[in-house]
Amino acid sequence: MKKINQYNENVFEKIKRIDENGNEYWEARELQSVLEYKEWRYFSTVIEKAQVACSQSNNNINSHFGVNTKIVKAGSTSKPVIDYKLSRYACYLIVQNANPKYKTVALGQTYFAMQTRKQELTESEYASLSEDEKRIYRRRQTKDGNKILYRIAVSKGVKNFDKFTNAGYKGLYNGETANDIAKRKGLRYREEILDYMGSSELGANVFRITQTEELLKRQVEKSEKMASDTHYKVGKVIRKTIEDLGNTMPEDLPTPKRSVKDIEFERNKLSNTSKENDYYE
Repeated sequence: MKKINQYNENVFEKIKRIDENGNEYWEARELQSVLEYKEWRYFSTVIEKAQVACSQSNNNINSHFGVNTKIVKAGSTSKPVIDYKLSRYACYLIVQNANPKYKTVALGQTYFAMQTRKQELTESEYASLSEDEKRIYRRRQTKDGNKILYRIAVSKGVKNFDKFTNAGYKGLYNGETANDIAKRKGLRYREEILDYMGSSELGANVFRITQTEELLKRQVEKSEKMASDTHYKVGKVIRKTIEDLGNTMPEDLPTPKRSVKDIEFERNKLSNTSKENDYYE
């Protein structure tokens, strides 16, 4: 196996498999090796955490974590071992719950987050969603996007993430910082501003995040100032585009009464109640 510093994201592509129906999947024990977990007992704990996250997101665990028992040699005999046929989403959840001290975990987080973007909804699918559903969808995009953006920013010399983040907000919100936006929205301390944005406002921020990411990838010099300036300029350009189209400026859009977290909590609660009712019927 190659040394860790020679790894790149292609290592996950190399262990990807395709089943008889043309669906891609990864085998858990192969992923365990790539992520540098020497013992299955430790890696299976990570899988369990990922399964909990899968369930809490109202996804079917069996659809993403298919049990795949194998027969392996153990000395002169053979024995069955548990393995899993993992979907792309399952792998994404696993690397999010894995130990970040392993360098390939960070690579995996980037790879599988970018992979999930390939499953974006079509325009017609998105249009059919309710406003709450659109907010949940866009909020997930900002979370995934920021993880990639910040990782790239680190490689470009960014250390002061408050400054870097505020640079993007200042460009998009006509000079407002994250704190300014929170105060304008009337949020309490530590409430996340992105959780209190409607789908249109979140969409503008998704665009800010993804376009900054693409530009930073092309930045050769390792400069925090240059990265922050790029983030500001992207926000500014998006703001100008919104203005030219005659659409409502981000700071003038209404603040939803409920946060995305509250909506997700209520949906999970209803889902769990429904499951309990099904059990007792």
